[in-house]
This record gives sequence, C-alpha cells and structure tokens, in this order.
Amino acid sequence: MNTSSLSSSTLSTPSSSSSSWFSGIVRAGRPDRSATLKMSAVASTVDIAGPVVRKSQFRGVLFKYGPNPIQVAFKTGDFTRQVIFIGGLTDGFLATAYLEPLAIALDLENWSLVQFLMSSSYSGYGTSSLQQDAKDLDQLINYLINKEDSEGVVLLGHSTGCQDIVHYMRTNFACSRAVRAAIFQAPVSDREYRATLPETASMIDLAASMISEGRGTELMPRETDPCSPITAYRYHSLCSYNGDDDLFSSDLSDDQLKMRLGHMSSTHCQVIFSMADEYVPDYVDKKALVERLCRAMGGAEKVEIEYGNHSLSNRIEEAVQAIIDFLKREGPKGWDDPWN
Repeated sequence: MNTSSLSSSTLSTPSSSSSSWFSGIVRAGRPDRSATLKMSAVASTVDIAGPVVRKSQFRGVLFKYGPNPIQVAFKTGDFTRQVIFIGGLTDGFLATAYLEPLAIALDLENWSLVQFLMSSSYSGYGTSSLQQDAKDLDQLINYLINKEDSEGVVLLGHSTGCQDIVHYMRTNFACSRAVRAAIFQAPVSDREYRATLPETASMIDLAASMISEGRGTELMPRETDPCSPITAYRYHSLCSYNGDDDLFSSDLSDDQLKMRLGHMSSTHCQVIFSMADEYVPDYVDKKALVERLCRAMGGAEKVEIEYGNHSLSNRIEEAVQAIIDFLKREGPKGWDDPWN
C-alpha cells in the first residue's frame, strides 16, 4: 500500500465478543478468533479526532477477514454500521480520490468505511471472477457481523465493483441479507469500452476457442491485457456479448437489463453516473442509459454528475455529498434490524 502511511502500535488477538444478531446462522462457519490479528493504526493513548490524519494517511484498524493472504481489510471509524467500498479492475486500497473525504463524512454520521483486498485486487482480476469476488465479499461481511457486531452494511461499488454487487446480491449467500443498500458509482460496460480497442475482436475469438477446448482457465497471450495476466474465461466474461460481466451495456434491451438487474429491486439502490466518463464510448447516450439502468433495478435513485470523470476525481465534493445524502435519507428507515 504505497499511497498511505500506517503507524502501528499494537498487535493483538481480538477478545471474545458477544453474540450478534447474525451469529445463529453463521457461527458454524466462523473462523477461529485467535487466528485473526488486528493492527491499530494509531496508539490508543493518542486522542486525535477523525479518521484521516493528513492526506493519504488513514487512522483505523487493519485486519484479516479470511484465511488467504490477500484477504486483508482496513476500517476507519468504530461504528456498527459500515460502508464497504468495492473497487474496479486494478484497484486496491485508496482506489479513488473521494475515499478520504468520504471517510471523514461517514465518521460524522456514525458510519465506518471499510476498504478491502480480494482475490481480484490489483493485477489479480485476470485470474479471478465475479464468483470469487462474491465469496470474498461474503467472508468480509461475515467477519463484520461476528467480530465487529455489525448491524448491517451498505455496498459502494466503483466501476467493475458494481458488477460484484449485482452478482453478490444474486447469490443469496446468508450474509447478503445484511446488505442494507447498494450504491453504484460508474456502472459502465467493460465490453463496450474494450470494443473500441483494435485487438479485442480477434482476442474474443481466441478466448471462445480456448473455452470450447476446455482451456478456459489457461492464460491468454501476453499482449491481450497490458495490466494483468488474464484467463480465457475472464477475458471472454469481460469482453463478449452476454458474458458474465456484461451487465450494463447500452445495447442490451430493457428485458435483458431487467433479467440481469431486476433482483436489485428489493434493495435500496443509488446509481451515480459520470456524464463525462472516459470509459463510455461517445456513441452511448449516457442520460438514456442511466435512466434504463435505474428502471431495470426497480426504480433506483439516479444521480447524474455533469462533467464527472470515471473515478469522479474532478467532482469529489459532489460524489461525497450524493453518497451521504442517500445514507441519511434512506439509511435509517426500517434498517435497524436487517431481518425485518
């Protein structure tokens, strides 16, 4: 994590916690508490308010939420309601510029911000999948419920992280019932963007051929993706029509979008769309697309940010305000017990 500075002062195993509202369902699969390590980012004797010390320096808790080495998360704020940030391709900690002010704003509203690494983080996306991301996310929520006494979480997806939310909420994993709401920031089509690159068509044909030969888990040629080694399956999923990752394309019919996104209608949803997103081809009518996405989700709240780029690095204040307004307006009502 080369963009943040963490000063550790304690390294200890967490003490036993009281049983949470979720414990009866997930206790059987609960990992051994003694194997989980927490690292406090600032000494407990130092009383400095707020989750951000200075630019790119977060104060919080670093912890492992699962057995795999990559399964590490960082939480700012010590509250029982958490916003989980799910990054896109190549993302990891501090993936977007709005996370620092968002952590401060959430702290003022008694929400924690959780950033986490999963199997697909950084260059891992090429050999991972939405299915694996969903398993990682479920383990994280399991941890928050059983070790942090979470009263429920809100998922905040950026870019391909939006696809993770859609897939996770379709899985019906037990912990998905703890998701209070979902925020989609830059839900755009990887397929439509990659179709603008000259090599994509021939590479899709190669990936399809490899999959048909039972070689879907094998790597594509090095030149396929400059950012990551990528399997035939994941490339086909991201780039081909009707691939597993093809959820937000503008050329999908209303019925197709509803088939992909309709299950989100039972969750409070907000769609934040950047009207100058550099990963959306010029031919796409962005206003029409975001309207159709919201409708397919059963009436999700729509936020259009004029001139905003993909990560909203040029519209940070507007991004944070939209998220906080949504949480304050929709969050508390009827959510004190996620089982109701």
